[in-house]
Amino acid sequence: MTTRTALLASTALLLAAGPAFAQDALVLKRVLLSTGGVGYFEYEARVSGDAALSLEVRRDQVDDVLKSVVVYDDRGGVGTIGLAGAEPLDTAFRELPFSPGDLSSPAALLNALKGAEVRAGGPRELTGRLLSVTEETVQLPNGGGTTTRHRVSLMTAEGLRQLVLEDADALRFTDPRVQAQLDAALTAVADEGRRERRRLTVRTSGNGNAGERTIRVAYVAATPLWKATYRLSLPAKDGAANGAASGALQGWAVLENLSGEEWRDIDLTVVSGNPVTLRQALYTPYFVDRPEVPVEVLGRVLPTADEGTVELARQRAAVQDEAAPPRPAAAPAPMAEAMAGAMAPLAKAAPYAPPPPPAALQSAEASAAESAQVLFRYPQPVTVPNGGTLMMPIAARALPTERVALYQPGTQPRHPLASLRLRNDSGTALPPGLLTFYETVGDAPAYVGDARMATLPAGESRLLSFAVDQAVTVDRAEQPSRRLARASIADGVLLLSVTERQTTTYTVSGAADGDRALVIEHPRRSGWDLAEPAGAAADATANAYRLPLAVPAGKTVTLTAALERPRQERIALSDLTADQLTVQAASQELPANLREALTKLAGLRAAVAGKERRIAEVERDRTGQIDEQNRLRANLAALPAGSDLHKRTLAKMGEAENRLDALARDLTVARAEADTARQTLRDGIRALAR
Repeated sequence: MTTRTALLASTALLLAAGPAFAQDALVLKRVLLSTGGVGYFEYEARVSGDAALSLEVRRDQVDDVLKSVVVYDDRGGVGTIGLAGAEPLDTAFRELPFSPGDLSSPAALLNALKGAEVRAGGPRELTGRLLSVTEETVQLPNGGGTTTRHRVSLMTAEGLRQLVLEDADALRFTDPRVQAQLDAALTAVADEGRRERRRLTVRTSGNGNAGERTIRVAYVAATPLWKATYRLSLPAKDGAANGAASGALQGWAVLENLSGEEWRDIDLTVVSGNPVTLRQALYTPYFVDRPEVPVEVLGRVLPTADEGTVELARQRAAVQDEAAPPRPAAAPAPMAEAMAGAMAPLAKAAPYAPPPPPAALQSAEASAAESAQVLFRYPQPVTVPNGGTLMMPIAARALPTERVALYQPGTQPRHPLASLRLRNDSGTALPPGLLTFYETVGDAPAYVGDARMATLPAGESRLLSFAVDQAVTVDRAEQPSRRLARASIADGVLLLSVTERQTTTYTVSGAADGDRALVIEHPRRSGWDLAEPAGAAADATANAYRLPLAVPAGKTVTLTAALERPRQERIALSDLTADQLTVQAASQELPANLREALTKLAGLRAAVAGKERRIAEVERDRTGQIDEQNRLRANLAALPAGSDLHKRTLAKMGEAENRLDALARDLTVARAEADTARQTLRDGIRALAR
């Protein structure tokens, strides 16, 4: 018989009828923990013939199990996976006359069961049907404050009676059916609190094979994130303190078993990567909202009054002659034929082929997986109690190292960081994690600091900083500048090609205890290029250039780093004043011919300004004369006609009129001269093309 693998991810109910199945237990054999926050759990069982395998999972894992459960049966057939329904409380209360919230207090329950007959015991024994339960506040004696009581109203054979619920010794329902409903509700609430685990039943068929076979059932569920930590032991510093050496690296995976069951003698693997992990509420019943349409009701019929007829015989014939006859629509295909056509492509498709069983995990300590993931498998069976923590070694090798001093202005503005360049020359990547440094001092290891290590792919290196190197001091000085690369005039616009430069000088005082291989992280800026050091093959990160600098012991050295960017400036000459044009003409960066042209434009612009000032003066004088004339006119109206003062005022008004006429002529001339000066300026600007 050919080997078949059945992928089952169904929540169907157990088959109502079928062969008798033997009940077998599944045993956890393999656990694979991912940095995606999920774990792969694989169970095994040896069965013969038909089998029904049981598997218990936590209630909060059911959604993940329904999404990812997979069954591998090398010689069996496809079965089903069944489990009890979610059975939320609202389902249990669906046929009860009260809701789960009504069980929050006796008053709420009694109000929900209005009309039920109850019998109260105590000082007053009453039997009647519930009308209402109302809350009232009662003052306690001797100033003891207030308390809340509930007054129960009953309709008895004697009429309406009341009692205080808190004073009754007992209160029970006389109808056994109501009491049974209460018992069922309380049982459902209690069961809901105890239902922390769910049992799945996996059914497989042996297809007539009597021999034993192995069945594996696996799923993916949320697990705590496993963490990687490292230890790097360095040899003692040599005299140079900067030479390449090897460091002994130990890597460990820290993980927790919070699955709810003990991991006994399992195959344990941890995976480093960034997979896409999703979750969906598959164990929750969903109902589709359907639109509600109104019920069709035949309304009252009210015929309209007949108002006579109109002869339309000839009109109807004319309309039929003008209108083109409509083309008959194609008859729709029968439903059976349409469905057959739609299903034809599916009928011709190849039958579903189940995927092959998953390949065995790599037996090496670490191996690369698809999707840029790395697997670390422990070579021996592992036992971890429920709730326990385990440290599993994932790396133990010697890696090339190089001591450097890393200067990061944003981290420490005055001193570099004691760092190590670690290169991964192995064949597998190392996950991110914290790294603890040990160094041999006096033939004994000593702790020197911690570092954060990002993912280290195979063949790459990382700078790991673990302390501040206070023996080395770095000073910075920044100097911005600009340089004119090219200047031209076109269409009345002065075009300037400017190169902006940001220069930073690093002054480094070396350490007395030895040389340093310093790496300066010079910040990168968007749109700027590294111009100095010239020809330097600097490494670059996302935010900085890494500039190397050798710092001898006890010496002071400098490094100049410069960033440049080109920029275009456009200056409309018509918008500049004479003074601004004079300033531009005085710039020694401009060519001599441009300076001469700008000087001439400054003269033309000054002439325009002079004419505009003359216009302003004339308009100011004219406004003053108009005000004076208005004053004289007001005085004249108040003076006696024929008086000497009246005659003098008339004479002054005549002089004012003459002055206004002269000012009007001057204003006309001044405006004409200003227009001529402006035109001369425009012609001069248009004539420039250098």
